[in-house]
Amino acid sequence: MRILVVIYFAIAICILILGRVFNLSIASNEYYENLSNKNHLKREYTPAPRGAILDRNGDFLALNKIGFRITVKPHLQASKTVGELQNIFRLIEKYFPQYTYADLEKTYMNEDSMYRHEDIVLVEHIPYDDFFKYYPIFNSNDYVEIKSSTSRFYPYGNIGAHFIGYTGRISVKDIEKDEKQKYYETIGKSGLEKFYNKELQGELGVKTIKVNSVYKIVGIAGDKPPSVQDIHTTVDMRLQKYIHEIFADQSGAVIVMDVNDGEILAGGSFPEFDNNIFVNGVSHDDWNNIINDFNHPFTNKLINGKYPPGSVIKMGVAISFLENGISPDTSIYCTGSLQFGNRNFRCWRQSGHGETGFIKAIRESCDDFFYKGSLKIGIDNISKTLKKFGIGEQTGVDQPNESVGINPNKMWKQNILKMPWYQGETVVSSIGQGFLNVTPMQIARYTGALATGKLVQPHFIKSQNGVKIIDLDTSSEHFALIRQGMFEVTNHGGGTAVANVRNSQIPIAGKTGTAQVIGIPQSEKKRMAENELEYYQRSHAWLTSYAPFDKPQYAVTVLVEHGGHGGTAAGEISGQIYNKLIELGYIVKQ
Repeated sequence: MRILVVIYFAIAICILILGRVFNLSIASNEYYENLSNKNHLKREYTPAPRGAILDRNGDFLALNKIGFRITVKPHLQASKTVGELQNIFRLIEKYFPQYTYADLEKTYMNEDSMYRHEDIVLVEHIPYDDFFKYYPIFNSNDYVEIKSSTSRFYPYGNIGAHFIGYTGRISVKDIEKDEKQKYYETIGKSGLEKFYNKELQGELGVKTIKVNSVYKIVGIAGDKPPSVQDIHTTVDMRLQKYIHEIFADQSGAVIVMDVNDGEILAGGSFPEFDNNIFVNGVSHDDWNNIINDFNHPFTNKLINGKYPPGSVIKMGVAISFLENGISPDTSIYCTGSLQFGNRNFRCWRQSGHGETGFIKAIRESCDDFFYKGSLKIGIDNISKTLKKFGIGEQTGVDQPNESVGINPNKMWKQNILKMPWYQGETVVSSIGQGFLNVTPMQIARYTGALATGKLVQPHFIKSQNGVKIIDLDTSSEHFALIRQGMFEVTNHGGGTAVANVRNSQIPIAGKTGTAQVIGIPQSEKKRMAENELEYYQRSHAWLTSYAPFDKPQYAVTVLVEHGGHGGTAAGEISGQIYNKLIELGYIVKQ
């Protein structure tokens, strides 16, 4: 019996030994082979130059300028080399006085440490033409290494600055989000530069190098070059530049969009700033000038400016009336105000509009018509219809951090403000005031939907997969009624924009909006004239429109901050834009 136990034990030991031998020699072979490869294969990653951004005609909006970078060896603060280091500072300051000795010294001190082995970058970029004549002087210094570099450049400066965006230095947070960013020096910080950063950075190049046991290179196992990708926008810079010129020193936003496919031909947020100031780090003076400007030049008003829509929302509210049981033949008698509870809701025309139906209400922007209709159908129905037209939702435009605005209803107020909804709030919402606020991009998209019956996704870059287009479930008869009202806004004697778009060479359909910035006290018997108010208390001026009326192609949305009456402030600009579209061949004049 004991002999059997010994035999079984010996057999078990043999099996264990054989299993271990199998594991080491066969099963673990792949694992140790991979370790071995890591020991003798080294990978070097090379980024491509950042891709260019071009307009629809191939004109450069963002590109790279070639130049040189000045780098200096670390650990030169020792007594025997500190003099050489100081001479380098003086040499740079002598030929490039924009870099002071004090700043260069500070940069070096901050970057140098006993653990650092890479050269220290003292000057990030000097343009080729400025540096080349001094190249031999700097290249002859044993402690200095001159390397080629590229710097982002925006040829048009501040024109289209917000939608183009700008680049900046890679941060630790950027690398934490995406480890590949450690191989790049810059990253898109806003606009298209940020939204399409992955495409603009391209694919990293990879060189696989064979090294021996002492880390000496013995061969190249593979070499995949980096790839670069340019992006072509839908913008026509000729139109963009023209809008920049006619908008002059006003604040606000302009969008020109193809109503059929969402292509944006121009998108201006005003005032603008020069993107080039951010390329190598913005100065304190430039930064303070931007952030202290009451007109908020740093805000991309196309997608982040949130404004009361005023009367431009009335078409959507009118469709909600029609969809919720109010007859197209309905009319009310406007006396100039509506007494409701203990409040008096004024119409903009103190004397009233008299007998008013749908078309006249839109044409002459009768507030009383919308007050009374809104009380019949309620805020939830209005909110539901406006949501269908994209109000209170992101448009999906290819810009980062798009705002959603507010499309209020009873549940929204209860969830956000923990308060019940009051009927008086329905009244003011019906004319685009109160809690309701929108972005210019939402209004451009909404206008396109009114023109075509389709809600399109706006975009600055041609989509490879097509754009999202939603067919709206709205009666064609309802659309026809609303469009006729918009046509009469700009073409009928009583229209609120007739006098101000008469410069347009083609008939357009549109709607003015005067969005109040401050409330009017109940003690005031009539509205104050806009020119009697302080500038920053004046209403925002809207005119959103589309043309040609009989075959819609383009929507033009203009917002002038504190511009007063919409037709006056935004109307002339809109007419000029349509004429430019004709001149450039986008619209054929009949």
